[in-house]
Amino acid sequence: MAEKFDFTNYFKTHPDEDGFFGPYGGAYVSPELKKTMQEITDAYFTICKSSKFIAELREIRKNFQGRPTPITYLENLSKSLGNSQIYVKREDLNHSGAHKLNHCMGEALLAKYMGKSKVIAETGAGQHGVALATAAAHFGLECDIYMGSVDIKKQAPNVARMKILGANVIEVTDGLQTLKEAVDAAFTAYTKEYKDCIYCIGSVVGPHPFPMIVRDFQAVVGIESREQFLDMTGELPDAVVACVGGGSNSAGMFAGFLDDPVKLYGVEPLGRGTTLGDHAASLTYGEEGVMHGFNSIMLKGDDNEPAPVYSVASGLDYPSSGPEHAFWKSIDRITYDVIDDEAAIDAFFELSKKEGIIPALESAHAVAYAMKLAKEQSHGSILVNLSGRGDKDMDYVLETYGLR
Repeated sequence: MAEKFDFTNYFKTHPDEDGFFGPYGGAYVSPELKKTMQEITDAYFTICKSSKFIAELREIRKNFQGRPTPITYLENLSKSLGNSQIYVKREDLNHSGAHKLNHCMGEALLAKYMGKSKVIAETGAGQHGVALATAAAHFGLECDIYMGSVDIKKQAPNVARMKILGANVIEVTDGLQTLKEAVDAAFTAYTKEYKDCIYCIGSVVGPHPFPMIVRDFQAVVGIESREQFLDMTGELPDAVVACVGGGSNSAGMFAGFLDDPVKLYGVEPLGRGTTLGDHAASLTYGEEGVMHGFNSIMLKGDDNEPAPVYSVASGLDYPSSGPEHAFWKSIDRITYDVIDDEAAIDAFFELSKKEGIIPALESAHAVAYAMKLAKEQSHGSILVNLSGRGDKDMDYVLETYGLR
């Protein structure tokens, strides 16, 4: 690690008032939308200091979401790999099956406070869509979810859940018909409906204040994990691992350990290989660029526009990452590395068969990396953010890869 960055008061100073983490972030939107972004920022800073809002959010987390989620020691998997001990933070046990509800309930509360009647969002793997549909049903809000045609086919169980919960699932048929195109469509819709709705973005991406808001709501994962791991073992983990697409689950997890002597690993999807279009490892292979209203590290094509991306995990196939992740990389606080499809599928089956836990394909990338670390090091403890459960992926995995 480079010279230690001073994380004193970090969350009060990052992002700055213009939404930047160093050179990354900001709000690259039209003047009219910039005014709307400021209204959301002002509303957020008002309610996040409100004891009434904080009390309501805590009640929701405890009695609706089922927080705190537990940490599970993976004894069987650990023994099969060597002498390192692997633990998982069970966000798969969060209501609706993933970490996404952590920020969706907060965003829906914000919409309610601002007097909005509708929420709009994109989804890739469907977990954010399910979570927002759940939050909308809870608060009596209308809900539009934009989803690419490819992901609709891959994630049929989650599509059904969204519809049962009352959401309007809008199929996106442009381009590669995956997450990036879903974001494009959702943003376009929002520019026409922003007076009556709020765009509840699904990750730590987009124009300010969304990367900050999502990180803050997801920080509960890291805060809980730190306290629970100390209680379980009497010490901090040696390493913390989480997958990174846009980066919401990892931002929340890492938030609890930034100022600790703990190695932090963000795992990007290498997909089929290093050729542009075969992966979605933006922090590893990308360069600085602006898309969807924020400046970060992104994968670019010859036309300097966002490049086509691919991952077996629908929630990771995005051509950029959150601006805070780009900042953490620039100061060498977090190590970003890659796992390909095959390793993720192997981890999917290994965790299922050895521990009775079926992970989401997104989370399987983090599990695969933890398995790799466990084989390389002689001892130590590794904590993985198991960001979601794999019910949504089972049909696709069996049809595409068969049993292993």
